[in-house]
Amino acid sequence: MEIYEGSLDIKMIFGKWLDEESHSNYGAFIPFVGTIRDEDGIDGLSFDIYEPILQKWFDGWVTKAKRQGAIVKMAHSRGDVAIHTSSYISAVFSPKRRIALELIDEFVEDFKANAPIWKYDLKNGKRIYAQERSTPMMGAGVLQ
Repeated sequence: MEIYEGSLDIKMIFGKWLDEESHSNYGAFIPFVGTIRDEDGIDGLSFDIYEPILQKWFDGWVTKAKRQGAIVKMAHSRGDVAIHTSSYISAVFSPKRRIALELIDEFVEDFKANAPIWKYDLKNGKRIYAQERSTPMMGAGVLQ
């Protein structure tokens, strides 16, 4: 798991991951890139991350992938990210494509539902909590 300040350098991160796995025997590398869309008049998004819980969540996925002979990688932005740039990148390396395709789908969906990351709209120099476009985490909240 990697945390970067601001927009992610997709080429650098993918290049690093490919270099890290260049001597492995994985037959599949399935990446996913999340890009900030130009919508609702925003200038970008800003992110806060609770890293201890995110690390625990990610470690669970590392274990799950390892049981299938695969590995997962992930990078996310902290702070401000402009529209048309990336805030989230993940990838699965696996011996077989089917395992990688299924794991990347499960990983990204679980990330969206359970990662302790708070999203804010950047509008006119202000940071506004993006409640209507945020996914509540399972078990979160005072009454849960």
